[in-house]
Amino acid sequence: MKSSTTSQRPYLLRAMHEWMTDNGHTPHVVVDATAPGVEVPEQHVSDGKIILNVSYAAVRDLELGNNDISFEARFGGVPQRLFVPINAILGIYARETGRGMIFAAHEEGEADAMPDAGDADREPLPTTGGRPHLKVIK
Repeated sequence: MKSSTTSQRPYLLRAMHEWMTDNGHTPHVVVDATAPGVEVPEQHVSDGKIILNVSYAAVRDLELGNNDISFEARFGGVPQRLFVPINAILGIYARETGRGMIFAAHEEGEADAMPDAGDADREPLPTTGGRPHLKVIK
């Protein structure tokens, strides 16, 4: 029987946020603003995406949950409550260095890790008996 596992995305997001904060960097998240359930200011959406500063200095009441993130931020001096489902977060990066993590666009089941770059080029192992044939791809 196959057991379902929780998504890695919220854990990786929290870890990267903590690492950036501990190193004095400003964490920003890239959000798919067209995803269901996303509540962000529409006037700041560009090409279906929005980049949000999620540093503790820029937001209030930041909650990095397993299913969503939420916080209060000011846009044009007006406070707004933002809500982003975890699967709508495409990545997190530090403004100062550009270092961060990009997430797979859509997760299904436990396949939430990004595939290896070479997966598409690998030949499948034979399904018949005998020794498997492995090929090195460079």
